[in-house]
Amino acid sequence: MRPPDSSPDSEPAQLHVLQSCTRAAATGWQQACLDSVRRWADHHGHAHHWTDDALFDWLPGGLRDQTRAQPVVASDLARLAWMQAVLDEGVQQVVWLDADVLVIDPQAFQLPATGFAVGREVWVQAAGKGWRSHTKVHNACLLASQGNVQLPYYRHAAESIVRRHRPGHMVPQLVGPKLLTALHNLAPFDVIDTAGVFSPAVIGDLLAGSGPALAQFLRDSPAPVAAANLCASSVRGGTVTESDMRRVIEQLLTRGMPR
Repeated sequence: MRPPDSSPDSEPAQLHVLQSCTRAAATGWQQACLDSVRRWADHHGHAHHWTDDALFDWLPGGLRDQTRAQPVVASDLARLAWMQAVLDEGVQQVVWLDADVLVIDPQAFQLPATGFAVGREVWVQAAGKGWRSHTKVHNACLLASQGNVQLPYYRHAAESIVRRHRPGHMVPQLVGPKLLTALHNLAPFDVIDTAGVFSPAVIGDLLAGSGPALAQFLRDSPAPVAAANLCASSVRGGTVTESDMRRVIEQLLTRGMPR
């Protein structure tokens, strides 16, 4: 993929936004998420690129065969190869955003001028009679700039781990949030705290207007969330319905995040 041509009177976009999902998924509530990212990119003058399952063409043959039955792991690897290829073509900065990321506040969602950065995950779930936040980092929002060493380092580690696993015997988040959080705990990355993640409990409270899970999320989030991974896996797992997703998206885009 080459950067788009620019006219003599305009400068080429310094940041390129990459996204991918199947054509079937690019409908309904996920289409609303993709549209929110495109509007945000247009608002800030960023170039936007979307692809379908052609994303997996970035994987070397061996890794593609090894992850064929595990598309989440395959996507986690392929995005790194695509990001590096875009940087190698001379683009100054690239960001990957999952197809289920909703940009809630385009003005507030600003990306740092740094070499490499990851999103912030505050996952709220029930714990006994109360609620507990599990704080990690995630790759639903992944930023890399020219000359950074973290992207090649992360990519090498992820590919090495996958090659050592038997096909079909990897947990979905193995080289995504799990590996990123382990690396972050040893040698911290820059974190985009405005790029969050909503658990089903938080989505339920958002729809209700308030609740203990949402209160815990707001209390434990380091910064107001301007973009959030809504987690399509919650729909696939049956803990959130497609109707719930459509409703919460409409609510967030209309009213914004509660304070």
